[in-house]
Amino acid sequence: MKMCIACGMPMKTKDDFAMRDESKDYCKYCARPDGTMQSYEEKLEGMTDFIIRTQGLDEEAARNAAKGMMMKLPAWKE
Repeated sequence: MKMCIACGMPMKTKDDFAMRDESKDYCKYCARPDGTMQSYEEKLEGMTDFIIRTQGLDEEAARNAAKGMMMKLPAWKE
């Protein structure tokens, strides 16, 4: 099973992949409408919003948590 290089989501089915393209290394949530991968800033904003909605953290804490997660992922190592 592949893991998304940008958010770490397990990609179990074709529907999980960007544009349903199993050759992509990133998931549908990390893709722009044209199928390209979101930038670091776009992904950081999305993950921050997700953490706020699902965990109830304030924006600063959520952004710090998102940064901490992202720095461990292959797409954002550099």
